[in-house]
Amino acid sequence: MPTYYFTAASEQFLLQEEPVEEILRERLRFYNENNLTIDFWLTKKTNILQIPEISAIKNNIRGDLVAIISTNPTFINWLKLRLQYVITGTFSMNNSTDILQYVQ
Repeated sequence: MPTYYFTAASEQFLLQEEPVEEILRERLRFYNENNLTIDFWLTKKTNILQIPEISAIKNNIRGDLVAIISTNPTFINWLKLRLQYVITGTFSMNNSTDILQYVQ
């Protein structure tokens, strides 16, 4: 069962107050230059609240929730240190393709 790591915050904070677009663009460039498979997704789809571990933190976030989900715990930990005012956690899914219904 794959384990996924996430960092979550309000849409206002993550997409407007912090330079997340720049961070993710740089990360994509690094992955492309090194022929690495993309292992993270940014999603603001409301169905991510069906994931119990993410739903549990919704009450701690004002406004709409946005999450960055990854299979790389080091990346998520780095985001937490870089962004500071985010919530992190983990969850598992039965099938690795199940995550696609929450992030696309």
